[in-house]
Amino acid sequence: MTPRPPSRPTSDPAAAAPDADVPPTFLPAARSEDEQDAPPAQRTGPDPEAEAGGPAAAAAKKPAAKKTAAKKTAKKATTKKATAKKTATKTAAKTSAAKPAATKTTAAKAAAAKSPTAKKTAAGPAAGKAAPKAAEPVAAAARTTAPAPRSGKGGVRAASPLGDTDRGRLLSGTHHDPHALLGAHPVPGGVLFRALRPYALSVAVLAKGLRAELHDEGDGLFAGVLPLSEIPDYQLVITYGEGPDAHEVTTHDPYRFLPAIGELDLHLIGEGRHEELWQALGARIMEHEGVTGTRFTVWAPNAQGVRVAGNMNYWDGTVYPMRSLGSTGVWELFIPGLGEGELYKFDIARPDGSHTLRIDPMARRTECPPANASVIDVTRHEWGDAEWMARRAERPVHTSPFSVYEVHLPSWRPGLSYRELAEQLPAYVKDLGFTHVELMPVAEHPFGGSWGYQVTGFYAPTARLGTPDDFKYLIDALHRADIGVIMDWVPAHFPRDDWALAEFDGRPLYEHEDPARAAHPDWGTLEFDYGRTEVRNFLVANAVYWCSEFHIDGLRVDAVASMLYLDYSREHGEWTPNEHGGRENLDAVDFLQEMNATVYRRCPGVVTIAEESTAWDGVTRATHHVGPGGFGGLGFGLKWNMGWMHDSLVYMSKEPVHRKYHHNEMTFSMVYAYSENYVLPISHDEVVHGKRALVSKMPGDWWQQRANHRAYLGFMWSHPGKQLLFMGQEFAQGAEWSEGHGPDWWLLDPAYSAEPDHRGVRDLVRELNRQYGATPALWERDTDPGGFSWIDGGAWEDNVFAFVRYDAEGDPLIAVCNFSPVVRHEYRLGVPENVPAWREVLNTDEERFGGSGVINPGQLKSEPVPYHGRAVSIAPVLPPLATVWLRPAG
Repeated sequence: MTPRPPSRPTSDPAAAAPDADVPPTFLPAARSEDEQDAPPAQRTGPDPEAEAGGPAAAAAKKPAAKKTAAKKTAKKATTKKATAKKTATKTAAKTSAAKPAATKTTAAKAAAAKSPTAKKTAAGPAAGKAAPKAAEPVAAAARTTAPAPRSGKGGVRAASPLGDTDRGRLLSGTHHDPHALLGAHPVPGGVLFRALRPYALSVAVLAKGLRAELHDEGDGLFAGVLPLSEIPDYQLVITYGEGPDAHEVTTHDPYRFLPAIGELDLHLIGEGRHEELWQALGARIMEHEGVTGTRFTVWAPNAQGVRVAGNMNYWDGTVYPMRSLGSTGVWELFIPGLGEGELYKFDIARPDGSHTLRIDPMARRTECPPANASVIDVTRHEWGDAEWMARRAERPVHTSPFSVYEVHLPSWRPGLSYRELAEQLPAYVKDLGFTHVELMPVAEHPFGGSWGYQVTGFYAPTARLGTPDDFKYLIDALHRADIGVIMDWVPAHFPRDDWALAEFDGRPLYEHEDPARAAHPDWGTLEFDYGRTEVRNFLVANAVYWCSEFHIDGLRVDAVASMLYLDYSREHGEWTPNEHGGRENLDAVDFLQEMNATVYRRCPGVVTIAEESTAWDGVTRATHHVGPGGFGGLGFGLKWNMGWMHDSLVYMSKEPVHRKYHHNEMTFSMVYAYSENYVLPISHDEVVHGKRALVSKMPGDWWQQRANHRAYLGFMWSHPGKQLLFMGQEFAQGAEWSEGHGPDWWLLDPAYSAEPDHRGVRDLVRELNRQYGATPALWERDTDPGGFSWIDGGAWEDNVFAFVRYDAEGDPLIAVCNFSPVVRHEYRLGVPENVPAWREVLNTDEERFGGSGVINPGQLKSEPVPYHGRAVSIAPVLPPLATVWLRPAG
């Protein structure tokens, strides 16, 4: 692997400042209803009315006074524009020579950075009758009920007008460097100030001992040249309305600031090696050049221009065009005074000149679906899981107990928030003895019926259940209950929603440029382009993000097989071989190796788990170990054993009289059990879409179904590998799972007549986990062939399986499964000869679990009767449709 840069790669201390350091006094002030009802401007981009309830809603918000003011402003703009055109011809050459864009931008920004920052006054709503408002950040403004006396335009020379090309590109949102046109720039004879404020009546420059009104150039542009020797520390005073309705907004000029992202950040983004990408891209509250605000950065290399649109400017991005930062494809803008909770999107001008309004791919918080705007967020959560985090890496997961309860959070207890779940889920999981929970995808997704597997907000937990800090609170609560948290992660594909990642900047960007490679054949989604360094960086950093920022203990990676094969679900002629003529997706292999290596290096104690349904060689092999196929391992820690799941459920679904013909379905898993590090999953996929719930898969009457269910769980918990069980199956829910209502908790209501049947199964799960955790033989050598030995794997006529598990010290546990509905008395089994006597530690047929009560009381003494190739044997009774565990007595 290529050596990685050190952590926190940033050259800008301000850009690296954590959100928690933002002063609490920076929070935006509440806005009155009138303040939120500013009239929409003439716009070249998307109509903000569509975001605010449509034209009818917008029309209801436009009082007559506002229309009159707008007409006057439009008339004045037309006059100024005509004057500007006449002047432009005479002064074009002079302007071009006097103020080259690159020079004046650098000088202006350097001067602004050196000057002291003007003291801001507290923000507050305007008093009295509300006048038309502009699209200004409320938190940045110091307002008065009427304009203060101004110096007028005396001493302010008219600026040389913008050329038609620059003016048109700026107003249409297609200019790559708006900072070269807006803000303050030294020119011969003074300093040129220019602002773009589409709704304003007037704009003045405010500095120490100076207030000067700029000339109206039309179309919301205001400019003037002040006879100053250097750029002062200044603010803009923007006037809206006239007469008694007039009011002012005082704000820092976004176009006076240098870029708020460091050169090292840009370098790493360009190389695709920024392992903390969320620190560099997205919306980040920070202090920049002495001013608090929000830095917006987005990767959109194909865009002609990008603007920030949101509720701070009434979804008209005209006022906030961003600048392009060279060949990196990154666009940046620092908006002073903008704070937590503001909604925003990016107004992107596509290569064809059309506009699209897109969410922030790096947004750490979103609106609650079906709304989809990104939200500026700052974390205030104080973690209380230091002890858990310190010891989670003490022992490898492969040699540790690992019993997982899979949960779909929105439907586990429908209606509960993250914080409410924190009061119930840890206690429930702890009581049942599971070591981990696995959360089905929690990243933001538009359609709840996808269960989270079609992600649009890869860096944002779903807002359906609360804020990102609320989600952290839940994880914290689980950790404090000694429960690890695994999260389903979906880097295989993303949906085609036209406000999300699909053709994000007008061309294929996150998806492969070849439509045949981009289209996922099964789900109508798009596959990521793993060969593009920036896309791979987006996903690798995302994996690190969840583990570091949210303290996630494991990532279960969904649909790995669909990533690995170019011909996945494609017919002949529908796919193109790789450079070697094979069907392997070499880009995906590289991505998975890089992701696993990066996560394991940066996040000690974290485990990655592959849902991989084929026989790909080396899924859980180290990335630097090359296998017979010529590939290094993918580097996962564990892999779902889909073969075991399928085969064992086929066996269990058969009537006992027919099971002898399917005996090998239960034994075949031991042929390959140590080829990978496995998890045995009975997941959500097995209890939906007509597959029936686990207990309903079982043959026979209700008693036999439950007995089969219990016996199968006993077999699963004693088989080599880790365990995973989906919610509801722990108490034998008979109905398929539905995300609409979740588990049938009413089955455990004491008022329900069959409640003991379901409670008995749940009691068994609790006992399985208790015995499992206390018996190292069941987990310490899961990946070691020496930890398993068959006693009898060929008793197909009896439907019996018997085997021994050993811990690191050689201490054994015997598991015997009788999948026949008859009692088998004195069923002789050859056992390890160094154990004089055995005792029953678990029997799924116990009456407390709902069984018939056929047990082995007392001790089972080893007898010198050779059997199954062993010198000694025992002859226990085997209960019907049951699993029995035996341990050395003493």
